[in-house]
Amino acid sequence: MAKLIIHNQNIPDPEAFIALCPFQALEITEGMVSVNAACRMCKLCVKDGPAGAAEYREDESAELDKDAWRGVAVYAEHSDGQLHPVTLELLGKARELASKIEHPVSVLCIGSDIGAICSELLHYGADAVYAYDHPALRDFHIEPYTSLFQDFIANNRPAAVLVGGTPAGRQLAPRVAARLRTGLTADCTALEIQQNTDLVQIRPAFGGNIMAEIITPDHRPQMATVRYKIMETPKRNAKPAGEILSCAVLAEHLFSHMDVLDRIPREPEKTIETAEILVVAGRGIKRREDIALLQELADALGGQLACTRPLSESGWIDSKRQIGLSGRSVRPKLILTCGVSGAIQFIAGMGASELIIAINTDEKAPIMRAAHIAIVGDLYEIVPQLLQRLNDSSFSTGYGGKHHEL
Repeated sequence: MAKLIIHNQNIPDPEAFIALCPFQALEITEGMVSVNAACRMCKLCVKDGPAGAAEYREDESAELDKDAWRGVAVYAEHSDGQLHPVTLELLGKARELASKIEHPVSVLCIGSDIGAICSELLHYGADAVYAYDHPALRDFHIEPYTSLFQDFIANNRPAAVLVGGTPAGRQLAPRVAARLRTGLTADCTALEIQQNTDLVQIRPAFGGNIMAEIITPDHRPQMATVRYKIMETPKRNAKPAGEILSCAVLAEHLFSHMDVLDRIPREPEKTIETAEILVVAGRGIKRREDIALLQELADALGGQLACTRPLSESGWIDSKRQIGLSGRSVRPKLILTCGVSGAIQFIAGMGASELIIAINTDEKAPIMRAAHIAIVGDLYEIVPQLLQRLNDSSFSTGYGGKHHEL
């Protein structure tokens, strides 16, 4: 990695020198100027500071041998004997990427009594499952899990590693990347791969105004976390293929500064991620009281109410019901948006829905281009009509609930 070196003997006025940095990345500690984590490598201190005060030094590491890194690896997240669905989504994507470069797909599975989980992974396209099975690993323990993740990469050298963008994955992936001094792109919405094995990690940037394509050409492995419900789950193969490889868990791997004293399970709750039908309230809702109209529609369809970011930020609807990159990603069978404009952040969080119906007065709104059925009109006129039709028991959605047909 490139670095900035400060030569304090060449700085006659430390206070004036640190004032050069617009990011406050220079500071005085015990009379000496040093660089903190806020540094953006803009090199203003090199250009505008006293001669020889700051030196920008390029990475002097040896050229990367990309051929020494092979395969696409997936971290298998599980709890209480059940795989998290994001693992299967990542397996499907890993298989797709690996096929393009003719590389194998491997899975890292850490835990206790994980034989059944490892066997299940072989039904979804894994060439090899590396199992770190030990009674001390029953609970997710960040330090041992990080050490074993590092051990897996050191022994197998995968070119790319995919981790679910879950609470556990978002803790684990950056710790592993930091230990390996490699790149990590968080919350990817799409992944591609080049023939030279460079992983193209795609995610919105600058508030969702652009889609950034990020690569890590000079370091391996390439690491990415991917949101749940973004990728498609592959079909389960009736016959397993691949092998399960048992990996040694050493005492040093289990060292931790923390102990798990108890586990208190959360009460199960209905979430918009698991809903098959969603009615989404957008900025077209004029008053907070009007949310009840869309809640009535969601109830009539046997679905749940969701919202866009403006309604969540205004406090009209709970933030847990917000769809988008700053909220939740969903993949329902039916999603009905009401007064939603369709910003890129929102569409990225629901674009893979099976059937998208949009109601908007603006026929040129982005959501209308993303929708399978676009209804140009005022939601205050259309929703009451839908409710009236839904009250007729002869209609059926076929998705469950009250079985209404639209």
